[in-house]
Amino acid sequence: MLGVVLVVYAALQVTYSIWFKHRPIVDLALVALGFLLRALAGGVASGIPFSQWFLLVASFGSLFMVAGKRYSELVQLGSEAGTRPSLASYSPDYLRFVWAASATLVITFYSLWAFDQRGQGLWTAPWPAISIAPFTLAILSYARDIDRGEAGEPENVVLHDPMLLILGLLWVASVVLAVVIPR
Repeated sequence: MLGVVLVVYAALQVTYSIWFKHRPIVDLALVALGFLLRALAGGVASGIPFSQWFLLVASFGSLFMVAGKRYSELVQLGSEAGTRPSLASYSPDYLRFVWAASATLVITFYSLWAFDQRGQGLWTAPWPAISIAPFTLAILSYARDIDRGEAGEPENVVLHDPMLLILGLLWVASVVLAVVIPR
């Protein structure tokens, strides 16, 4: 299975670089698919089964990040910068719509996963449901970075935004208490 994911990822990279990076909307979808395939490769390599919720959260989370990245490029460089022809086809309002819609879906699907867990965690606290708060606040914090046009390089945003780092730690702690600690 890992071989299939890697072949699909390689084919996606080649076709994207040659043809699809110039096509609006397809550009967003294929970059998001690339992020999703990386997550799938990690899961397959580690033998972790995928839930429907993981696939939905990862898919729309990827689209959220890509739309934010394009929005930041548009705000910082302008549509005429020549960095990518598809950028001229997007308006800031359209990209805002895409990242707002995808953020809404990410939060919804994550919340559905959390409520689907039903169990009580350590100290009988509903840790999956509790994890929704830092997850949602992290999405909102990242959206603020997008809105300021600072999400051109998502990895730098995550590593240099102290609030995002704190929320990430709170989220990881609540998920660990929900999933790893026996009930």
